[in-house]
Parts: sequence; C-alpha cells; structure tokens
Amino acid sequence: MVARKSVVLVTVDCLRADHCGFMGYPRPTTPFLDGLAGESFVFPAAIVAGVPTYYSLPAMLASRYPLALGRELLGLAVEEESLTSVLKNDGYATAFFGAGNPYLSARFGYNFGFDTFRDFLDGGLAPFSNCDSESSGPHGWAGTLNRALESLSRKIPGVGAAYDELYFQYCQRWAVSSPKSLDMLRRFPAADVIVDQARTWLASVGENPFFLWLHFMDPHSPYYPTEKGLEIFGQNRLTASRARYLNAYWNRFDIGTKRLRRHRDEVVAMYDSGVCWADAQISRLVEVLRRFKLWENCVFAFTADHGEEFLEHDGRYHAPSLMEELIHVPLVLRVPGAVRRVLPSNPFSLLHLAPTLLAASGLPIPSEFQGQSHWRHIQEGTAWNEPAISECIAGCTNPFRPEQRRGARLLAIREVRYKLLLNFDARTEYLFDLEADPGEQTPLPGAAGKPERRRLLEAALAHLRRSSARQSSEAYLRARLREIGLNLTNASATASTRAAG
Repeated sequence: MVARKSVVLVTVDCLRADHCGFMGYPRPTTPFLDGLAGESFVFPAAIVAGVPTYYSLPAMLASRYPLALGRELLGLAVEEESLTSVLKNDGYATAFFGAGNPYLSARFGYNFGFDTFRDFLDGGLAPFSNCDSESSGPHGWAGTLNRALESLSRKIPGVGAAYDELYFQYCQRWAVSSPKSLDMLRRFPAADVIVDQARTWLASVGENPFFLWLHFMDPHSPYYPTEKGLEIFGQNRLTASRARYLNAYWNRFDIGTKRLRRHRDEVVAMYDSGVCWADAQISRLVEVLRRFKLWENCVFAFTADHGEEFLEHDGRYHAPSLMEELIHVPLVLRVPGAVRRVLPSNPFSLLHLAPTLLAASGLPIPSEFQGQSHWRHIQEGTAWNEPAISECIAGCTNPFRPEQRRGARLLAIREVRYKLLLNFDARTEYLFDLEADPGEQTPLPGAAGKPERRRLLEAALAHLRRSSARQSSEAYLRARLREIGLNLTNASATASTRAAG
C-alpha cells in the first residue's frame, strides 16, 4: 500500500512575487527558497483572487471567489468545504499556526476541520502607535497649548503644514522614550515562534498523514524585522529608534508621495529583512520535516495572501486594489517523485490551489469548489487557458465596519499579456498591455485593443453571473445567519458595557 502524502502549506502575509530571488529579485531575500525552487514547480504568474487577506484566503482554502457568497461574508461560511475539511475527513491530522492575523481566526470560520488551531490572537502584542496618537502627545497645560497652536495654524495659510511637521518630529524624537529593542515594537510573533509551535506538533504526529498550515506575518507592516533577520540580510545597523521613526513616517497621510520617497529604500529594506527571516524559518521547518523523516512524503506549497505597495501607484501597504504589485504573488510547489518542469507564463489563480494540492496528493476534489485542478497541466508542462479573476470591495479597509463591505466591486481579469480593471463605483474600465507596460502606468486608449477588451469583458460578465447564482445557496444562508449572530452578540456586548459604565 502506498503511503498517503502529507500536505504542508506555508503562506506569508504581504509577500509580493518580485521580492523573491527565484522570481528575479536581485537582493538576497530568499536564499533557501531559491534552492528549493530548483527542485520544485515555480509559477511565473500566480494571482490571488482578492486583496487583502479577507478577500484572498477564501479562494485559497475553499476554492471559492471572495464575493461569491455576497459582500457581507468575511472568511469562510459555516462548515464550508475546504482543503482542511477534505483532508480531515480522509483521516489526516490537521494543524494551523498563524502569527496573529485577525482575519485568519475561528471567528471567520478558519478553525473548521483543524485538530489544532493556534492563531496567536490571545493578547501580548504591542499596539502600533503613530505620531498623531494622543498617547504620544503632550498632556495637561502642554496639551492645551498644543491644541491652541494647532487651531491657530489652520487659520494661517501655509502654517498648518509646518505645524504638522514640527509636531510629528516632536512626537518621534522627544515625546516618547527610546525603545530598547525591535522585539518591544513588533506587533506579531516572528516566524521562529510559529515554527517552534509546528515542530512540537509534528513530533506528536507519528506515522499519520497530516496537513500543516503556517501563516507568517514578518513582512507585514509595521515593519519591525528581527535582529537576526537584519543580520542575515545585512541590515544590522538599523536601530529600534530608527525603525520606529521610519514606520511612523511611512504611515503619514499629511504629506505627499514625493516626501515619502525619501525613506522608501529604508522602508523596503525593513520589509525585505522580514521576508529574509521568513525564508530562514522555512528552512528550519524543512529541516525539522527531514529530521522526522517526513519530508520525502510531503506535498509542500509556499505562497502569499497578497503583495505590498511601495508607491508604485502612489499607495502604501495593501488597501483593496488589484494592481500587479498586490495580486501577483510567489508560488512554489514541491511534490515528491514529480519531474520538475518549467511552467507556462499563463496566470494561475490561487482559486485553483486547493484542488491542485488535493489532486497532487491523490485525493478527491469537492464538487463545491469553483476552482479546478491543474495538476495534469503542471506534470506535463502544458498551458491552461482561462484568465485569472480577482475581486474586492473598493475602500473596504476595515471590514469590521459592515457599511464598508457594501461598497462597489473592483474586478480584474488577467491573461498572459492583457489585463482589464473594472471599478464599478467610478465606472471606469482600464485595459493594460502587461508586455509593453508591466508597471501598469499607462492604460490603452479606448479605441485600442478592442478584441482583447471584448474578450475580457465577456469573462467578467460570466463571472458576475456565476457569483449572482451562488448567492441563493445553502452556504450563503448559513453565512448570513452567522453574520447576523455576530452582529447581535457584538451589539449585546456593547449594551452591557454601557450599562456597566
């Protein structure tokens, strides 16, 4: 009897494809993964189904478009069929260790099917304080004087900007004490903490097949890499005070892009150091698997939930947007015994990741999945034809506010060369030729690319019709009931708090 293959999935938050060495990045961010890529399948154009995390992960785990069950649903529906549930039902031991991303939690259904689920959302993480935080500003008579000066500065043309700069510098340089270390500033547990947890769990698995999912947050803002990560990446001169200053400066919204660019290289270096530390911990994880004699029977996948923007389109972080720096992510797939082939440059939607992993493991694929297995194409090195579709809600930067989820849809339909962006709020339609304009700086004029525009618009229409049809499904109804229950619970808790006060 052939032993069933175990499955290991590693996802890294905010990791864009073009910051990995095996994707052509010149800096040494991913030395271990660069080596692993040489014996694995590397996808040149892996595309997430939505941005940010709350729009990308449903597709990755449940092979379902993020808005297929409506705008109100965050995460997975109640007991929704997923990669985890399929493996669990087939007798796999299952575990998740995630570094404190609030959207990958039991609240949003991600614990379903896991024997062990640790999301590190039980406190102990330092809050991020920006320069305009009241806690970092003056109090008492100094606070009163400051508020008076601020009010006066707004009444004199040209003085408000000078006041903002002086106040920012005051907050960063004098109003708070110098941090003793980067560890004191970090909001999320570093990747070594997650791998330590995984190692302990793997020691208990025995000979059973298992599914292990790890989610790292090291490249996520605020960018506070570990000291060892800085050392590996060659940035060990960075001090905790300087890192705090750079993060606060990068988070400013009172200045323009030109001034932000002054510190862009230093901010990217902190981000890259976080990527480098994640890579080092993936190396540790694989070493643990080898030591326990598990590696040679593991299907291993490495990817990201979305990318990160560093002013390419005058933006920062990963607010809902579907530009390439946010939807193009790395994807490495290693399958024991499979002959490595160079994969075509056709976009591979992560909607197809779960069914492809199941097929590579020799397991059945649920009929509920919207994605399809591409395992046969991968083995043969042949191309697939369908475009990759990504979607999100414009302006939904805080989905804990239900009203933000009800905004208009952003939709991207991406082929090898052409990409169509639709904004249903602004009623705009942009067609990009990614071969001639990989940075998406100049959309084609309306009269150009008519056959491509029509083809992509037809794909968009078919996608919207399929999504509309699914919103009367049982999964949709269960999701709505859960959301109503959460809203009622939150309202009750708020009322109780007010009454107690």
